[in-house]
Amino acid sequence: MDLKAWLLLLEGAWTTLWISGIAIMLGVSAGLLIALVRRQAIPLVDQALALYISLARATPLVTLVLFLFLSLPSVGINLNKNVAAILALTLNTAAFNAEIWRSALNNFSRDQREAAQAIGMTDWTFFRRIMLPQLFTVSLPALVNEMSFLIKGSPAIAVIGLVDLTRVTNRIASVTYEPLYPILGAGLIYMVMIGVMVKAQASAENKARRLAM
Repeated sequence: MDLKAWLLLLEGAWTTLWISGIAIMLGVSAGLLIALVRRQAIPLVDQALALYISLARATPLVTLVLFLFLSLPSVGINLNKNVAAILALTLNTAAFNAEIWRSALNNFSRDQREAAQAIGMTDWTFFRRIMLPQLFTVSLPALVNEMSFLIKGSPAIAVIGLVDLTRVTNRIASVTYEPLYPILGAGLIYMVMIGVMVKAQASAENKARRLAM
């Protein structure tokens, strides 16, 4: 491939990266919030969230993207391509992240909370300084795994016209009639993105352990 083709691949990779990055940040935060709310065991709320998680996990990502972009306008809600893509990815990954966080919460020792209350520590301070770092450390491998799945599933956003890495790869292949090299190039870029996340995981785990001390 020539330099122009590589630049086009990098432009597509940037689209994949920033849209997936926003969805990951929102999805991890939303997943934690959902898990904390479900922990309160409020019947109707818990049932509604459980239904959302089941539907989001069972619905193909491409179907969710198309629904948000093409179906919502029929009820007066118009989303541009970027917003529809970010929202679809967020709704999808938040459901998986919620289960990851819920598993960590279920295994968290209640004795620590009782000890914190005994020394007069507020609930917010306990959550921020003791509980969250430990939950994050335990959940991080699974969270990073989910992030990698999200990035690998992000080509679904191309169905609404967003020029992501996979769409650029198809365009280059259709013009040059040499699909091998752009596909290999795209695969290399995906590997780099996932590899950086996995590498950052070890650093984040070390930091979380230090905060938990």
